Amino acid sequence: MSKFDYSKLQQHPVFYVFLRNLVHFLLFIFNGRSKYYHLERIPKGENFILVAPHRMAWEPVWFAFGASPKQFIFMSKEELFQHAFVSWWIKMCGAFPVKRENPGTKPIKYAIKMLKETDKSMIMFPSGSRHSAAMKGGVAVIGKAANVRLLPAVYQGPLNMRGVFKRQKVAINFGEPIDISDIKKANTEGIEEINRRMEEAWAKLDNEINPDFHYVAK
Repeated sequence: MSKFDYSKLQQHPVFYVFLRNLVHFLLFIFNGRSKYYHLERIPKGENFILVAPHRMAWEPVWFAFGASPKQFIFMSKEELFQHAFVSWWIKMCGAFPVKRENPGTKPIKYAIKMLKETDKSMIMFPSGSRHSAAMKGGVAVIGKAANVRLLPAVYQGPLNMRGVFKRQKVAINFGEPIDISDIKKANTEGIEEINRRMEEAWAKLDNEINPDFHYVAK
């Protein structure tokens, strides 16, 4: 994946909208109507990084649909790009590869370029895998370099497709954008402060939906 040519990545806007709406329609058929809270908090006329704790594999679809018509790019594990059809499919949807153990600079530079030079925003899960609580500094680095705000969001609902098919309730809550322009550098102190603000925002958003909510990884 180190030889991956990021200059050839090209998201197809029409295909992106078609797929986003198709998948959301299927989720509606299987799961019913989802609840979206505080859509008015989503920034208009600017790019941003939507940041959320990763709780379910399909939650990006709910986030992307709730924030529409804004379109997004997102990082995806490099293994998915080893299969020709899957690679083509997800690239058309805005995905770009990243090596989890050693991300390198190319994915970071690509994300910054897209945020600065296109109308695409980005979805990131700072906690990494769905079963990890370890915060990472990628959001801080990209957000500072691209000079964009962070939009906190949370997902509450089934943690696997079995729960989706059982029509367990799905709720998405969007928070007030987080301004990080006052943080001078994305160094250790800066990253810790940005992570603190995100975690504080997520706790508030979870509480707004359900004060008794407690995420338990499965």
